[in-house]
Amino acid sequence: MTTLSGKKGLIIGIANEHSLAHGCARHFHAAGADLAITWLNAKAEPYVRPLAEALRSTILMPCDVAVPGQLEAVYARIAKDWGRLDFVQHSIAYARKEDLSGRITDCSAEGFALAMDISVHSFLRMAKLSETLMPAGGCLLAMSYYGAEKAIAHYNIMGPVKAALEAAVRYMAVELGRTGIRVNALSPGPVKTRAASGIDHFDELLERAVREAPEHRLVTLDDIGAYAAFLVSDAARAITGNVAYVDAGYHVVA
Repeated sequence: MTTLSGKKGLIIGIANEHSLAHGCARHFHAAGADLAITWLNAKAEPYVRPLAEALRSTILMPCDVAVPGQLEAVYARIAKDWGRLDFVQHSIAYARKEDLSGRITDCSAEGFALAMDISVHSFLRMAKLSETLMPAGGCLLAMSYYGAEKAIAHYNIMGPVKAALEAAVRYMAVELGRTGIRVNALSPGPVKTRAASGIDHFDELLERAVREAPEHRLVTLDDIGAYAAFLVSDAARAITGNVAYVDAGYHVVA
């Protein structure tokens, strides 16, 4: 059984109880970890705060990575209250609606830069801020999707963005490995989340996953959370630079 007893982790990306990050946070907590949890803004707080309190989080703060200073404030609080971090989970992504639903060749430079900044560069920022709080090593975990590897209908601009995220995972694993910091990405199959609702024809994506995946089912938040808890645990100390699929086998089908 995965144990995270005594470990301290930061979770960024919970929007509500159906969020992938919340599924992971539940498993981190069940395994014994202390969690710092953030919400995007005042509108999101009423949905996230009760979940964080149920997980007995001792650090609860707003964090919009697009607002200067908010991410840094979270890390300053962690440094003050805990003095260290053992793992972080980055589970945020964003693209303007017109860029997400349109052709990638029509994406504006500004829209592309915004999607990359929030979905990818924020993970690099978290890594840099985490480094000094992980003197004994730790784990950085990001959330990807199969559309990073193959062209998935209607995934559009998020495909190149998630591909960049996965490349960042590999390069960061090399750079931070000597200090004992591991960097991995989870690549779950499609799950009905608030973020996924912005993808056109998402129901078709769900139907295709059930039809073509070897297990002929959708994955659950518990499937994803259990794997996440393993990856941030000491049991996965030899695993870094990896993209771990949790998709009922969908990625192996031609």
